[in-house]
Amino acid sequence: MSAGQFFGTPLRKSQRLAGYLFVAPTFVLFLAFVLWPILYTAYLSLTSWGGFGAPRFVNFDNYSRMLHDPVARRALIVTLALTGVTTAVLTFLGLVTAVLVNTIWRKVGVVVRTILFIPGIVSFVVSAVLWKLIYDPNIGTLNRLLGAIGLGGLQHPWLADHRTVLPAIVVVTVWGGLGFNMLIYFAGLQSIDPNLYEAAAMDGANAVQQFRHITVPSLRVVTGLIVSLGLLNGFKAFDVIFVMTGGGPNHGSEVLGTYLYRWRSVRRPVRSRNSGTPARSASSRWCSARSR
Repeated sequence: MSAGQFFGTPLRKSQRLAGYLFVAPTFVLFLAFVLWPILYTAYLSLTSWGGFGAPRFVNFDNYSRMLHDPVARRALIVTLALTGVTTAVLTFLGLVTAVLVNTIWRKVGVVVRTILFIPGIVSFVVSAVLWKLIYDPNIGTLNRLLGAIGLGGLQHPWLADHRTVLPAIVVVTVWGGLGFNMLIYFAGLQSIDPNLYEAAAMDGANAVQQFRHITVPSLRVVTGLIVSLGLLNGFKAFDVIFVMTGGGPNHGSEVLGTYLYRWRSVRRPVRSRNSGTPARSASSRWCSARSR
């Protein structure tokens, strides 16, 4: 055995051992706080458990009851619709705003970035309370503003009408998430070689063509990240909707998060008004009335 092999083998083993030791704390935390809760939640979904005592295994009965519950199907449709719309709008507006801040608004870019990012650091609950007051049909800023500028005919109970409640929630979601997406896109724009734009301009490409053929393709990875985050945030939506509408009116803004919360809190599936299922307790009747 040569000297290089003799001294090289233990060194490589020690490097592997050091790598495992560095990764071990993160891996243990991942197992304890991510993987185990996911697996345990999947197990609990197959049981009947009120939070006390031992869970009772019921196989797929919970899923069967949800599939046959019209409110659950409605909540799934609303969740998919809100997720798709908010992800698309936030991705598009985030990219356009970042490009404007990086080009046209460059002189005031710091101010614009700060203004747009402020809503993102506000708590979702605080944002929901604020916008609920803005949308209030009696004292809300929006209706008062419409009346002040002579558009009183457009005044509306925005959160009490199933036709306007979802667009109103989309506005709140975009308001809170635009600044974050804009900053991610703005950081991605700094990695694009300026020589590409100069070469395109010399070839006669206008601003729109440069945006389409240089900016958008160069930000594919960033766009993938933003779309992934948007989908994750959309499917776990809860706090804003729960505070603003509670899932109402008449389950018009019910998403899977609010549906599952109410299902477990009253220990039964949330039924629609004409489902024929009687209320089991005063709390369940209050919760259903609030959602309408």
